[in-house]
Amino acid sequence: MKRAWVLLGLIVVLLAAVATAGYASAFSSAGFYPRGGDSYDDWEICRTRAFGEDGFYQITEIGFRPVIAFQSLGEEADLAYSLGEQIAAKYPDPVQRAEAVFHFVRDRVEYTPDIDLNESEEFAQNADELAIAIVEDGIGYGDCEDMVVLLAVVYKAAGFRSAIVLVPEHTAVLVYLPDYNKATAFFELEGESGWVWAEATGRNNPLGWVPERYLGTEIAAYEISAEIPAYEIPAEAVAPLIPPPAPAIAVTGTGEGVTYRPYLFFIVIGLLWGTSLFRRRRRR
Repeated sequence: MKRAWVLLGLIVVLLAAVATAGYASAFSSAGFYPRGGDSYDDWEICRTRAFGEDGFYQITEIGFRPVIAFQSLGEEADLAYSLGEQIAAKYPDPVQRAEAVFHFVRDRVEYTPDIDLNESEEFAQNADELAIAIVEDGIGYGDCEDMVVLLAVVYKAAGFRSAIVLVPEHTAVLVYLPDYNKATAFFELEGESGWVWAEATGRNNPLGWVPERYLGTEIAAYEISAEIPAYEIPAEAVAPLIPPPAPAIAVTGTGEGVTYRPYLFFIVIGLLWGTSLFRRRRRR
């Protein structure tokens, strides 16, 4: 994934110049099998690639959909969802509950690059795979998308609306918490403000803290729905998500939004995907 992000960074710089004239190891699963140099699960979802219609984030030139989250929702809800329900039962107050969910993932998952976990540049874990490691060993290991998928699922199970966001070189979670007065900024998703950034990759990060580089910019976001059962999304029927007309916009303290060209992000992702496919064909 590091190579892909380097390429993405170069493309972003190039597009920025034109305008002035949007991943990381997992524990083994019995359902994994190799195909074309990648690793797939029994959903026919590629765990070693985020882009493409069979990638775990389904990044295409027109949007993205974090399909890997669906593996722990709806009819497929299991341990990760149960952990969220347990936290909800323990913390009836929504603010305390939201912080408890965030602290659970932040404190129980140690950020670890994929290459250090299983000598793979990329391998995404679903929420239940990471939750099993936490329950059995007291701690789990993973990088940003592993934490994000777990956090989004646990938030959903705890009774919150959650969304996964995608920016160059990173992914994070938004949780709908409009009354959270500790947030450094609120985000607006499809015209609805009150979304709080959840950045669990740092042990000292508080809920609501946003890296400064993501303030004042448009980002791509996908709200997670527990009503989408896994069995209704077979790999051959998966289609890329069409991005919403109003992507998430960072709202400043004065309440003024920031204008940005939303199509640039998806052009970047499309170029990244196309370049990667071209390189794969050349290897063959």
